[in-house]
Amino acid sequence: MGRYTFRLPDIGEGIAEAEIVAWHVKVGDAVEEDARIADMMTDKATVEMESPVSGTVVEVAGDTGDVIAIGSPLVVIEVEGEGNEAEQPRARKEETAKEETLEERVDEETPDAGDVDEVIAAAGQTEPAPAPAPAPAPPAPPKQRSQETARPAAPAGDAKVLASPAVRKRARDLGIDLGEVRPAEDGRIRHADLDAFISYSAAGGFQPAGTKGRDEDVRVIGLRRRIAENMAAAKRNIPHFAYVEEFDVTALEEARAQLNEDRGERPKLTLLPFLVTAICRLIPKYPMLNARYDDEAGIVSRSGAVHMGMATQTPAGLMVPVIRDAQDRNLWQLANEIARLAEAARDGTARSEELSGSTITITSLGPMGGVATTPVINRPEVAIIGPNRIVERPMFVPDGMGGERVEKRKLMNISMSCDHRVVDGYDAASFAQDLRKLVEKPALLLAG
Repeated sequence: MGRYTFRLPDIGEGIAEAEIVAWHVKVGDAVEEDARIADMMTDKATVEMESPVSGTVVEVAGDTGDVIAIGSPLVVIEVEGEGNEAEQPRARKEETAKEETLEERVDEETPDAGDVDEVIAAAGQTEPAPAPAPAPAPPAPPKQRSQETARPAAPAGDAKVLASPAVRKRARDLGIDLGEVRPAEDGRIRHADLDAFISYSAAGGFQPAGTKGRDEDVRVIGLRRRIAENMAAAKRNIPHFAYVEEFDVTALEEARAQLNEDRGERPKLTLLPFLVTAICRLIPKYPMLNARYDDEAGIVSRSGAVHMGMATQTPAGLMVPVIRDAQDRNLWQLANEIARLAEAARDGTARSEELSGSTITITSLGPMGGVATTPVINRPEVAIIGPNRIVERPMFVPDGMGGERVEKRKLMNISMSCDHRVVDGYDAASFAQDLRKLVEKPALLLAG
């Protein structure tokens, strides 16, 4: 039998270390060649590590959340044959040699039993007699023992209550304080009084507000830690400002419903493809919003293409897949790409290049969206746009005869967060007003 040390391979250009986000084996497990043993996360993606040999796992590098360097041992596997550990490390050999030398010295310096007897006889001494065992304590009187083994004392409130032993035992079993039970007659609590108390409690009279949960510590690792670090860096380094504007989306929702009626095999249109189209239409006029800011170099890189980040909630946490060259796609193509990227992000099949390189981000909670939000900028971008929930409210609208009438309309707030180092408040407000014109008049949006 030998040992095979599998070291963390070079898994990407410029990658010096990776975080253990999941173990699929543990010490003592039998593992087959090419079997999945661990998931490692880098700055760019999560990579699955596979075993190069078959054998039994005898060592693992650490716990989930630990970061190890490229080239460091990840697992040690006991294999048939010699493995790849030809000899013990020098430090281990020296430690073994020291242990052997120490054992030899102990053997040489420690006399055997016969030598001990000779030494004692030569000194004219005898072995000390063992100390006499203490006399056993006298047994307690029967009355005293029965008191010590009696049932636990009733709560303080129960001591002043008149009740039979059977009623008291039942109350203890049910966890009822007899001091809270009101007797029906003569001051003595009976089983019927307990039944009435239980019924009243079940109806809500004495029902607690909730149940106590379990205290636990949850280690922040993997994607959740990366999200936390990115969000903290964004709030720490970027001076955010927010702008919220109300949009009337009644006409847009009517147009969307009409398009979906005859979509055939094409994907169903949500609100997002329309908003992405409107944003792409306005970016040439507001290039400062479609940019990335390198604050260390002091350079703002404005992008000619719109690589639209799409904040997506996944079981692993928030991810931002990217719609490449969104300005070149029509409504149906955008709808198809939005659905494809969202699904890839949720099931973990999104590629590294699909999760990086965005120039502006849109974030939406759909029907759960609030009245207004203040989204955090996806650093190093300089702007993020968040549509909120659609609500129906009465509005004054022109009646076509110079007057107004009250009409039910569908309204939605759109929130923007911008980097005040790059985007001025006037530019953000102007962009929002132009965006409202396109959204409220979908004919302008769809005409191109």
